[in-house]
Amino acid sequence: MAKITYIEPGGQRQELVVPDGWSVMEGAIDKGIEGIVAQCGGGCSCATCHVYVVSGAVDEPDEAELEMLELVAAERKPNSRLSCQLEVGPRLDGLVVQIPDTQY
Repeated sequence: MAKITYIEPGGQRQELVVPDGWSVMEGAIDKGIEGIVAQCGGGCSCATCHVYVVSGAVDEPDEAELEMLELVAAERKPNSRLSCQLEVGPRLDGLVVQIPDTQY
């Protein structure tokens, strides 16, 4: 399990313990974190779970994720990721992600 901090669009911080093997998106959906829409349910086909990685070590996005990041509604930044593609494990303990103001 890893502690993940979500900064919601309004600025509220929510720290959650997310089980290993889940995605950062699944942790957000499970606890009703504001701003993560996840229309495709984690299939890397909608870009509505866009987040900015504020701090923490994450792997580089693969080609499919890079293509979907071209479609995000909010500004794409160098630290933009799709939270459905961030698999939780010990390495993500302490991860902080900020959710953009819009996913559409």
